[in-house]
Amino acid sequence: MYLIMLGGLFLGVLFFAFVFIASKKSGKYYLAPVITFLFSGMIVAYSLFLVGGFEGMGYLFLAVGFLVVSIVGTLLLPLLIPKITSQHLNKRDKISLLLLPIIFFATIGISIISQDGYWIIEQASAAPVETEGYRISTISEGSKAITLLLGEKYLGKEIEIKNVNKWGPTEIILRLVDGGDDDQVPFIQIGLKEINEPLKVQTTEGVTFELIGSPRD
Repeated sequence: MYLIMLGGLFLGVLFFAFVFIASKKSGKYYLAPVITFLFSGMIVAYSLFLVGGFEGMGYLFLAVGFLVVSIVGTLLLPLLIPKITSQHLNKRDKISLLLLPIIFFATIGISIISQDGYWIIEQASAAPVETEGYRISTISEGSKAITLLLGEKYLGKEIEIKNVNKWGPTEIILRLVDGGDDDQVPFIQIGLKEINEPLKVQTTEGVTFELIGSPRD
């Protein structure tokens, strides 16, 4: 979450700088911290009313970054304004107004692309089951949970997630390694924002697990 907050600070600085430079013509430099603050409020509203739940927490941390920039920007205005000698946009200002939005949206795009799209809800050890495989259930905001149940042949193993493919059909690749409790098998429940059929859950050694029962909606 701290990385998200740092991202919010970075995006907040870009946003503040853009509004500050754009305000040069009118001389209303106070708009930079005010609009940054309002944008922070919009992120909070989006998090609470449109996203909600655990996923919405990330947006709240992002909003904190914008809020901090708006407060610090307000404190720095008396130092920044006297350094401006002209209200006309110079060449550097025009280049900045072009580049800042590109960097802003490029940063957002890269963060979206680089998201894993999954998270570990629970990971522990459990008693082995007779019928091994995975179950699908629906959790908050329509996200899905994959619960993997294993039999006796996996006693003493631990589960590592090697890869979750989010392009095309969803494919979960797991690595089973030594290091678990000798009398128990590994247990894992993975959260996914969405599942693209056909879903495949398998190990790095090519062992494929089957769906147990029907997916719960």
